[in-house]
Amino acid sequence: MVYFGNDWDDLLSGEFQKEYYQTLKSFLLTEYQQYTIFPPMNDIFNALKYTSYQDTKVVIFGQDPYHNPNQAHGLAFSVGDQNPLPPSLRNIFCEIEQECHIAMGTCGNLTHWAHQGVLLLNAVLTVRYPIANSHKGKGWEIFTDEIIRRLNERTNPIIFLLWGNDAGKKSRLITNPHHVILKASHPSPLSAYQSFFGCGHFKKVNELLVKWKQLPIDWKKTS
Repeated sequence: MVYFGNDWDDLLSGEFQKEYYQTLKSFLLTEYQQYTIFPPMNDIFNALKYTSYQDTKVVIFGQDPYHNPNQAHGLAFSVGDQNPLPPSLRNIFCEIEQECHIAMGTCGNLTHWAHQGVLLLNAVLTVRYPIANSHKGKGWEIFTDEIIRRLNERTNPIIFLLWGNDAGKKSRLITNPHHVILKASHPSPLSAYQSFFGCGHFKKVNELLVKWKQLPIDWKKTS
């Protein structure tokens, strides 16, 4: 049984008994035995462990974990300490610097965002080295869509940052009118110049949180 140590335990306990998850679990056991899979098994659910349901203020939705060694640790776009910034994260930091007039530095560990209420959720929570999207369509999307549905039911408003076409499609699950959806192109170097650069999302997030009488996110705070 998966244990998060917060209110996600009760909210998601039923998912682990469903047929799709049992199939996914069997698939993952084989994958971890036969191949190199990221993130490490104990880190798969870090996004939910670090950011509880009630504490979630912001959701940043990614695609799947980094597929190279020593990067993925269960948080979308984040890398472990001492790792160079991947291109998408470098562009995210550049946008924050432009919007908020702060120097972000070179540490790409975003655990400090998670502890402030930023749910860093990938659509797919595992990947086989070195193949991006190698665990797509295996069942994770059903699980993570359920997370979004649960968040959609929240009474308190949440800000959803949906970057890129795949993330943007998740807006169909966010029907509660008091939530806020902010869309832009993906921060990848292939698309960042379309609408991610200059999107103003990080500044807008904090303006909304202050308006709602919540603490703004300290984007620069180090782990």
